[in-house]
Amino acid sequence: MLRFFTAGESHGKGIFAYLEGIPANFEIDFDFVNRELSRRQKGYGRGGRMKIEKDRVEFLSGVRLGKTLGSPILMAIWNKDYKNWEEIMKPEPDDLPEDKKVTRPRPGHADLSGVLKYGFDDVRNVLERSSARETAGRVAAGALCKDILRRFGITIGSYVISIGSVEVPKKVLENLSYLERFKIAENSEVRIPIDDLTLEKRFKEEIDKAKENGESLGGVFEVFAIGVPVGLGSHTQWDKRLDGKIAQSIMSIQAIKGVEVGIGFESAKTIGSKVHDEIFYSEEKGFYRKTNRAGGIEGGMTNGEPIVIRAAMKPIPTLYNPLKSVDIKTKEPFEASIERSDVCAVPAAAVVGESMLAITLLSVILETFPADNFEKLKKWFEFYSLSSDLSLK
Repeated sequence: MLRFFTAGESHGKGIFAYLEGIPANFEIDFDFVNRELSRRQKGYGRGGRMKIEKDRVEFLSGVRLGKTLGSPILMAIWNKDYKNWEEIMKPEPDDLPEDKKVTRPRPGHADLSGVLKYGFDDVRNVLERSSARETAGRVAAGALCKDILRRFGITIGSYVISIGSVEVPKKVLENLSYLERFKIAENSEVRIPIDDLTLEKRFKEEIDKAKENGESLGGVFEVFAIGVPVGLGSHTQWDKRLDGKIAQSIMSIQAIKGVEVGIGFESAKTIGSKVHDEIFYSEEKGFYRKTNRAGGIEGGMTNGEPIVIRAAMKPIPTLYNPLKSVDIKTKEPFEASIERSDVCAVPAAAVVGESMLAITLLSVILETFPADNFEKLKKWFEFYSLSSDLSLK
């Protein structure tokens, strides 16, 4: 079983990812992992932090001479900005001057709930860990999981559907495969899945307008996985349902407020005959569906169609035109404090969504096919995929 954790603070020494349960003898593609980290840092509307950090992973344990050992893997992404924050972020005992403490919580953030829960008198003790900088650890771990999954023929990708009030037309997407959408999105600063410079300009103008007004923007992105075999997950118990596991992993990403599988909420206002995917059979394909409104999951299990997940991201809480708040020390009304932040991080969140989907899928695969080494896992998976394919035909 795969266990995954992150550690570290936004302006601390680094962000760390811990993975336990990765089989031995898997040859890691280091360049692939670092490219994934680079993808998270891109996107129109990102803040100044991305100009400081050039994220690269360092494996501190569990890997020797390029291959996994089967022991716990610890990955580090060191924060270059730490040198500018060491005085107030160092772990060694010291008295922090009162004027260095953050006492004005930001609406929409973890700030106030965190200081009340843990009894802090400095909001920084909360905001440092709740920061989306933590997602660098998720992407590092997710990249390793994606590296394994792609050796099994499973491809994971993402693209942006909307930012603010600007959306990608639905009808245009219907003519493009998921891989085509992903390929186009990779060459777009706002990660939209259609090659339309006019529409891209509208997305950028929406972000620019928000920046001028001291505002932030959210949006919707879609994450998919193709090549996933039938039958991962289970209908037999609530915590074994794959759609539930995926929804939890995507919802755990900072600022995500809604998750859909397939057509999701649209199915609630559509008649049944237009929601469920009809089943067909041919000697060549076996059982198949012409539509994928279920998003590749039925009854908590994969059905062989692409897994499609949509997520709604709220605007980032840190505003340069700050909302009203209350000072936790004086209890006086004040405008919320400002931390360096992005105007829009929807394109980056889509990349984080890919990582969380990869971690979840590999976790379920390892639970289904327990294996101590990669070659054994590969044989189990290939046998299962082949037997599933044959049984469907």
